[in-house]
Amino acid sequence: MSTSTTLPVQKFRPIVICGPSGVGKGTLIQKLFAEFPSIFGFSVSHTTRAPRPGEQHGVHYYFTQKDVMQKEIDDGLFIEHANVHGNLYGTSFQAVKEVQNQGKCCVLDIDIQGARQVRANKELNPLVLFVKPPSMDILEQRLRRRATETEESIQLRLKNARKELEQFEKDDTHLFDDSIVNNDLDEAYVSLKQTIHKHLPELDIVKNQDSATK
Repeated sequence: MSTSTTLPVQKFRPIVICGPSGVGKGTLIQKLFAEFPSIFGFSVSHTTRAPRPGEQHGVHYYFTQKDVMQKEIDDGLFIEHANVHGNLYGTSFQAVKEVQNQGKCCVLDIDIQGARQVRANKELNPLVLFVKPPSMDILEQRLRRRATETEESIQLRLKNARKELEQFEKDDTHLFDDSIVNNDLDEAYVSLKQTIHKHLPELDIVKNQDSATK
């Protein structure tokens, strides 16, 4: 009788990408997934905020109720969680495992609070990158162009952005492995790929990029 052997799935270090709201993290991540769909996978976060136009449950976020999510946090089902702008956000252990079980590198789009919690997980050993705006004025312009925020929400996000930039500049706990400035989207994306290749050469994204363009 023959038996089949299943090779273990290679598990790559997850990549945490954080930065102020409106800095362009999501757009950079989507470009990464579009170019390397077989290498990177997105960890879908949970949130208690209302969906924005075009957002789908289970694709962009798992939209849930605050009492339900708080219970799951209390039960230890989340790697990280944070209260951001009055709403809960978090990444479940299951969400990361689903990506890793596909043999992909898991990418997490989370804030600094969450990044600290993921960094503290020695088993995950994440690569933590910070995306910076070229200036606060440009960040404010980007937030206003969204046309999805109230003036109060914009001011709150700008206040939190200043705090995040201060924490990044201080970084006394050595949270961040590297950073990228998103002044021009295409240039920032090239910088992101180069930075990932520098820290995680085993992903071989330069080789995969070359073969994709032939």
